[in-house]
Amino acid sequence: MPERLSAVIITRDAAGALPECLASVRFADEILIVDSGSQDATREIAQRHGARFLHQDWLGYGKQKQFAVERAAHDWVLCVDADERVSPELAHRIQEVLRAPAFFAYDMPRCNRFMGRWLRHGEGYPDPNLRLFHRGHARWSDDPIHEHIVTIEPIGQLDGDLLHATETTLADYLAKQNRYTSLQAERLHAQGKRVSAWRLVLSPLGRFIKFYFLRLGFLDGVPGLVHIVIGCHNSFMKYAKLMQLSRTDKS
Repeated sequence: MPERLSAVIITRDAAGALPECLASVRFADEILIVDSGSQDATREIAQRHGARFLHQDWLGYGKQKQFAVERAAHDWVLCVDADERVSPELAHRIQEVLRAPAFFAYDMPRCNRFMGRWLRHGEGYPDPNLRLFHRGHARWSDDPIHEHIVTIEPIGQLDGDLLHATETTLADYLAKQNRYTSLQAERLHAQGKRVSAWRLVLSPLGRFIKFYFLRLGFLDGVPGLVHIVIGCHNSFMKYAKLMQLSRTDKS
């Protein structure tokens, strides 16, 4: 018998993206949505697709996702975001490995859509993400941002893409990145980290060389260039905000 699977999704005001996401995980034995207070049609859409719907006030990304995992009906969980879709190839591969899992955790390539183009190079691909795991052997970190799966087990590799449709406009995307860099800087500051002017300059420069040239980001055209430049800007702003927090401490 194949292992039974719960697809787990956290949401807030995700009505626009959710139907395609839910359709892509209908092969799972259970779909569980943990919502943090949607004011749109998220609940109604979830119920139409037969998903189990729970409410939990926002705990931060890592803790919210772990809360959802712990309330899944099955030990094997597939964690996806509302703006992601499981490709047919990936869905088939997941069902194959669950017939006789060789590992307790699996990562998969994630393909990001940006400015209307699916990125295949640079930072946008393969962007490996560990999303399929047995909850007795892995868990989400407690990080409020850039959360990740923590496990001491060997990790298997899945074929087939997890498709990530990022923010629909550059303004939305930039607003999200601004929030992320603030949270990153605050976390580094709480850990007692400091940053030099050299790192402030060299980090984004090194990032550009790595992803645009070495990882062939130039092959993704203008969307690839813009995506990488925003990533470099994020690196600069994360450290600039950390520097500001450090200097505020001294004043």
